[in-house]
Amino acid sequence: MVKKTLDKDLERIVQIETQTLQATQTYKSLAIALLFLLGVWLFAASIIGTGEHSTLIIIAAIIGGYMALNIGANDVANNVGPAVGSKALSMFGALIIAAIFEAAGAILAGGDVVSTIKKGIIDPAGVDNSQIFIWAMMSALFAAAAWVNIATWVGAPVSTTHAVVGGVMGAGIAAAGFGIVNWPTMYKIAASWVISPVMGGVIAAFFLAIIKYNIIYQEDKVAASKRWVPILVAIMAAVFSSYLIMKGLKRIWKPDFLVICGLALGVLVATYLIVRPIIAKAAVGMENRNKSVRTLFTIPLILAAALLSFAHGANDVANAVGPLAAIVDASVSGEISGKVGIPLWVMVIGAVGISAGLFLFGPKLIRTVGEQITKMNPMRAFCVALSAGITVLIASALGLPVSSTHIAVGAVFGVGFFREWITERRAQRLRSEIRKNKIHPESNLPGTAEDKAISKRKKLVRRSHLMTIAAAWVITVPCAALLSAGIFLLISNFTLN
Repeated sequence: MVKKTLDKDLERIVQIETQTLQATQTYKSLAIALLFLLGVWLFAASIIGTGEHSTLIIIAAIIGGYMALNIGANDVANNVGPAVGSKALSMFGALIIAAIFEAAGAILAGGDVVSTIKKGIIDPAGVDNSQIFIWAMMSALFAAAAWVNIATWVGAPVSTTHAVVGGVMGAGIAAAGFGIVNWPTMYKIAASWVISPVMGGVIAAFFLAIIKYNIIYQEDKVAASKRWVPILVAIMAAVFSSYLIMKGLKRIWKPDFLVICGLALGVLVATYLIVRPIIAKAAVGMENRNKSVRTLFTIPLILAAALLSFAHGANDVANAVGPLAAIVDASVSGEISGKVGIPLWVMVIGAVGISAGLFLFGPKLIRTVGEQITKMNPMRAFCVALSAGITVLIASALGLPVSSTHIAVGAVFGVGFFREWITERRAQRLRSEIRKNKIHPESNLPGTAEDKAISKRKKLVRRSHLMTIAAAWVITVPCAALLSAGIFLLISNFTLN
């Protein structure tokens, strides 16, 4: 009795110590984040100087830095989460790779021109003057950042693009009424809430089925791996070369469709010829076990995480700096432009902010995506990464406004639900064999103990995470819009009247 009491007391002490350490770490991260925003203030002030609109631009820069922190904390998890969950990368290794490639993508290929009105969802001509436009963009940026912050706090990976879309829509409606919104575009964005995760999930499940039936369920798994792994890696290389050209290097190079297809085919063939002897050499002496075969996917998975991070930095940095660049341009020129250039100092704030947010707050969402939705291994994580690249390419070709966040998380769910389905299917066959061999045909007995154990359906996807994430996706645009509209109306009461 005394021992049980002591054990309970020790357990409570350990829980208190763990919670104290977590709280301390949270406070440290918040303090460092505030220091970063202070650094943004000083950096922007040194660049802008003491001009007419300097204070306004500095405030906008701080809000842009806040948005960049939240993108790093939430959005980047989709690129490296599966690799961490599969143990192909440690948390620290994933943070280093993501930070380097996100920043490189933002600085080198982040785009020198962005649309001031994200996704063309409102008409700039409907805004009366540049001052109203500046406050609308500032409201949209702050509301989007605040909403992503809330989503990160509850552990829900959401689309930062959709948060910015909602922010711009809400501020636009507050500034000029419902007629300013391009509603057909908004309908397409709403449709992407379903299109993105379903496409990602189906493609990820398809490739996992290829691996299961052609490698895992084969009697000689090593020989099957020597045939199929080079093919899968070559497909991945072709997909990511196209993905990088279309999404990551669009600032530097914009080839036509046929050139991209030709390059992808060349990369596919070259990769297959290079990887095939490497896999054959690695398979020498390998045990005929699933665990051994999984190691063949580790390096391709790490490369995929790095490339996804580069493309994400190049493509999504505009979520942090696009509205900021619009504010800077409108403040300096006094006009509202459809497209504006991004100053280098603005891009630096976005790149550094994303990396800082990743290190300070990213691990929480990385664990959610990589570990808490469904169990990952290198093969499953490889399918998720490959699905993300393929789905973005298909969507871009069809002109569908999909979200990279929804695609990646949908792919994780697709892998999990496919595992549930195939496990249940195999269990049904096993139950049939048990009944056939162990139970007399005329018996009314419910079955043996083994039969009862197998008959329990195994849940391989956490339903609570599914509901939380789905709810966050659905309400992201309207919540960001309401926040933005409220902020704009509050500002207008104090400054514009």
